[in-house]
Amino acid sequence: MPTIQVEVQLSSAELLRSAEQLNPQELEEFVARLLALQAERKAPRLPRAEGELLEIINRATPAEAQHRFDELNHKRRSEGLTEAEQNELLPLIDQMEAFDVQRVAALSELAQLRRLSLKALMKELHIRTPAYV
Repeated sequence: MPTIQVEVQLSSAELLRSAEQLNPQELEEFVARLLALQAERKAPRLPRAEGELLEIINRATPAEAQHRFDELNHKRRSEGLTEAEQNELLPLIDQMEAFDVQRVAALSELAQLRRLSLKALMKELHIRTPAYV
């Protein structure tokens, strides 16, 4: 059935009476859209730049790379690495450091946007300084 758009002012009671005319599937879709609209209006909105920075800040290191880095680093500390393992670890260290640099840069930029110190922002976001710092 084709639909047309007509601008009309309805009270919430009239809107409810109109919704009563929908078949069960249409009603379910309508309710889902209403709930999504309600959630969108209740949710706090961040400026786009802050949202993008928070995505970078909260991004997890790739699990496989982190796992292998942890394994090799533990072995390096406890028993030592073979030359092949050492050659495998070095690029992983670079990868982890690059990841951390991106995260700290995003934290710093977000702190500037919010006019906070880096320490205050980290406290606000519940981010602890790593033990090795």
